[in-house]
Amino acid sequence: MPAPLAVTMGEPAGIGPDLLLALYAQRVERQLPPFVVFGHVDFLRARAQRLGLNIDVIPADPYEGMKAFARALPVFPISGPIEDTPGEPSSDTGEAVIDSIERAVTAVQDGTCRAVVTAPIHKGVLYQAGFSYPGHTEFLAALCAHDGTAPLPVMMLAHEDLRAVPLTIHVPIKDVPGLINRKLILDTLRVMAHDLRQRFHIAAPRIAVAGLNPHAGEGGTIGREDVEIIGPAIADAVAEGIDAVGPLPGDTLFYPPHWRQYDAVLAMYHDQALIPIKTVAFDSGVNVTLGLPIVRTSPDHGTAFDLAGTGKASPSSFAAAIAMADQMTAPKP
Repeated sequence: MPAPLAVTMGEPAGIGPDLLLALYAQRVERQLPPFVVFGHVDFLRARAQRLGLNIDVIPADPYEGMKAFARALPVFPISGPIEDTPGEPSSDTGEAVIDSIERAVTAVQDGTCRAVVTAPIHKGVLYQAGFSYPGHTEFLAALCAHDGTAPLPVMMLAHEDLRAVPLTIHVPIKDVPGLINRKLILDTLRVMAHDLRQRFHIAAPRIAVAGLNPHAGEGGTIGREDVEIIGPAIADAVAEGIDAVGPLPGDTLFYPPHWRQYDAVLAMYHDQALIPIKTVAFDSGVNVTLGLPIVRTSPDHGTAFDLAGTGKASPSSFAAAIAMADQMTAPKP
């Protein structure tokens, strides 16, 4: 059997623990692969009881967990003071959440697990525990650094064959034009092309690149970025053998007959990439981090404190993240 997946606990006051417990309860009907939760055993037992889920939660290492998965939820134990207080985040839990991520990544790096699926975190809590990264993705890249150099992490949102990458992410829209440059576009296209081949097994990936301005700048009459930066960067990529096309107008690129001509889309900013995904797959989109030496997926939603502990949150995106991690790392026949 292949190694299990590593699933992080996420923010204890959020819906992450609810969803991973619910998915374990549905493991047979959803045909889920074995996974090990990196989290706090007593806390997860308490949350399962709160949700009315009759689940046996046991401490286990990945190897033991894989064997026990059919009868009990295996948890690689993380220490720390974690109370079951849904919707009420506490700075006391920050170190345990960080430890959960670090240990899950280590398990994939040493081969005892084959991919990381991360539950949502709350950065405000982590900052109080000394977390110094802009987000989850940058932390994962730092954990995967080699010789002091971290890889370029690239966020991809995916649903079935629709895959979109935002070049810039959590920045004000007024800052986006100044952050777009020829090197960043080329480096991102390199990562996309590589991982579409290696992770998604697409032999000759074709990538569409969206323009920044309306109508992709309309020949430079509506902004110069598309002509002076994006177009030349695409030409650089094509010269390297990357099948990239654009810049294409963002308002028509995501019309299904258009995007289906491509294996992925590189968008210029957050909402340009995420609105199409959220429109067609609000509850089932998956966040995939490209560019890392390990596979990492996560559900495409946040902590949803208002739903934590209620049992009302949809596990569809989390299930899709687990399925995608499984598909990306399944042994080849």
